[in-house]
Amino acid sequence: MRFRKAFLGLLGVFGLVAAACGVPEPDHQVHADVSAPTAVPAPPQTDLLAGMPPPLDAGDVYAATRPGQLSEAMDGVRNLVYVPNSLDDTVSVIDPNTFKVVDTFPGGNEPQHVVPSYDLKTLYVAADEVPGGTLTPVDPKTGKPGVPLQVQDPYNLYFTPDGSSAIVVAEYYKRLDFYDPHTWQRQGQVSVPDCAGVNHMDFTADGKLALVTCEFANRMIVLDVAGRRQVRTFQLDQVHDGMPQDSRLAPDGSTFYVADMMAGGVYLFDGAASRQIGFVPTGKGAHGIYFSRDSRRVFVANRGEGSVSVLDSTTHQPIGKWQVPGGGSPDMGGVSADGKQLWLSGRYHNEVYVFDTDTGHLLARIRVGAGPHGLTYMPQPGRYSLGHTGNLR
Repeated sequence: MRFRKAFLGLLGVFGLVAAACGVPEPDHQVHADVSAPTAVPAPPQTDLLAGMPPPLDAGDVYAATRPGQLSEAMDGVRNLVYVPNSLDDTVSVIDPNTFKVVDTFPGGNEPQHVVPSYDLKTLYVAADEVPGGTLTPVDPKTGKPGVPLQVQDPYNLYFTPDGSSAIVVAEYYKRLDFYDPHTWQRQGQVSVPDCAGVNHMDFTADGKLALVTCEFANRMIVLDVAGRRQVRTFQLDQVHDGMPQDSRLAPDGSTFYVADMMAGGVYLFDGAASRQIGFVPTGKGAHGIYFSRDSRRVFVANRGEGSVSVLDSTTHQPIGKWQVPGGGSPDMGGVSADGKQLWLSGRYHNEVYVFDTDTGHLLARIRVGAGPHGLTYMPQPGRYSLGHTGNLR
């Protein structure tokens, strides 16, 4: 979620004051059927986007991301966590063994996310303050940044499942810009004028479609990846002022989860991105979505109430909730390579939270820069990256 720096600062101050004074966030009446929805089966795995690597397991799109399944690209990669601080234009680097910040470097103007490249050999710090914008490459083997690339408005960064294109989410300009991921020459663009706040996305199991969130329009759009065109639009229906955030495909490929901050939960869409099939309340400010290494659980960060909801990835039913003691603002992040920890940025508290994924206990809260956002943990298991803070398959 992007804010201009002054506005984000004010929101952060308001959030801290509200928490201290016990001021509640708006309470939306959400009526939802959380019984297991009837999902449309994922497309056959034999019919994939041309050039996309075939799945290891047709029943689990994350089968290649089990603990220990590190690709050759991870040889020599330092065990580090990278935290972009949107309000002070830096990246904090944390040693996860000691929970200490060991380095800080410039991240560009308003860094939003740290994104692994498709081939996992580079990290990109996406900084999107308009009218400019940069992608700063980071070598994960050294942890050091290189020379920033001039790329307009990269709020977020994704890669097509065949690896042929990088998709720069130009949120301010309501565009999805396609680039050659090696030369960074622009290949084309898709204008999405009805998708104010174009934000996050994930891809169907066959790689042919992407379900994309429109944060400021309370809707979703569907992108034809090969055709580079918008093919479908959904108006979200739980609240009139919804703000959809993360979009992630369930492990079995039959369901998409879409977190909505204002609705306080996750929408469910079928795996073909053809229709909405349900809604599951999780908590105020539902934001980031992550999966356990065994694909059995879904972790939903509820930024507005300082908690993480745990869902069963098969039934989609809530099975637990973890609290940040004393309150917090868990936002974006990812799971450690061994699956034992969930790392999340504390957007309004200038800190990072580390949860034990077995017990839900908070292991650490680490002070970083101002306005931490889309942090990334390296190394990561998996064969290739679809972007964001570590959507690997």
